[in-house]
Amino acid sequence: MKKIVILGCENSHANMFLDFIKNNPKYLDVAVVGVFSEDDSAMEKLNESYGVPVMKAYDELVGQVDGVIVTARHGGKHYEYAKPYIASGVPMFIDKPITVDGCEALKFANECKSAGVKLTGGSCTIHAEVIKQLKKDRLDCVDGKTIGGFVRAPLNTHNVWGGFYFYSDHLVSMMAEVFGRYPKSVKAFVNGNEITAIVRYQDYDVTALFHEGNAWTYYAMRVAENGVKMHEVPVVSDDMYCFKTEFDEFYRILKGGDMAMSYKDFIATVFILNAIDKSIRTGEEVKVEEFDI
Repeated sequence: MKKIVILGCENSHANMFLDFIKNNPKYLDVAVVGVFSEDDSAMEKLNESYGVPVMKAYDELVGQVDGVIVTARHGGKHYEYAKPYIASGVPMFIDKPITVDGCEALKFANECKSAGVKLTGGSCTIHAEVIKQLKKDRLDCVDGKTIGGFVRAPLNTHNVWGGFYFYSDHLVSMMAEVFGRYPKSVKAFVNGNEITAIVRYQDYDVTALFHEGNAWTYYAMRVAENGVKMHEVPVVSDDMYCFKTEFDEFYRILKGGDMAMSYKDFIATVFILNAIDKSIRTGEEVKVEEFDI
């Protein structure tokens, strides 16, 4: 039996993951032995619905579990919650955004690499089949080389969970998966409820449109020399494919499988988010920080 904890369980991921564990025979060997949130009501609801034990502190079960899921609404809590468990070397699912600060992301990734902690998580949007297809089209130069792109996703800045960072990783993760995780710079423009960022890659630019509202409207488009393909991205579908796939990724590393991404790729979106945030605040074009692990 694999024992896991869910830390920051006020996020809807906690409910979904508990549903998967309860209802899918594939996960009969997984037991959630504790949930933690700074929101007591969130823990109590999960206890009432699923019978999972409530933890008094997020580090209460260090050394007693085989895996950790961190789904705190505020990305600034993710490293804090995960850190006590790193030395144990147990695999971790870290929800989006991985962190809200590049320096912290580097510390997190380096510590996990040193301890042999396998990581998965981030935005579930990268698992959508249309995102995978657009990425494949770019790599295979379908209709010629890529000359640009467009990505749209919702934004929620009026919150206590990190403001811009709370929801923006969904768009940035889709963009990074399709067009690459290491753009050169960004320039953001604010116009009413919209934030538009021009993201400059080596050979093309991508327009990222964040819209305040319409929580489930996502689009991605790749522009090639000889064609254009645009898709609505079904993040929330009847079969919850994206969420099931991301949980299955965690289950795979929990059972000893390899990480799907390198540590560097896993935290790359944090640096894009930091650059967009800085450009919003300064009005300037901002270089995306280069880093290595």
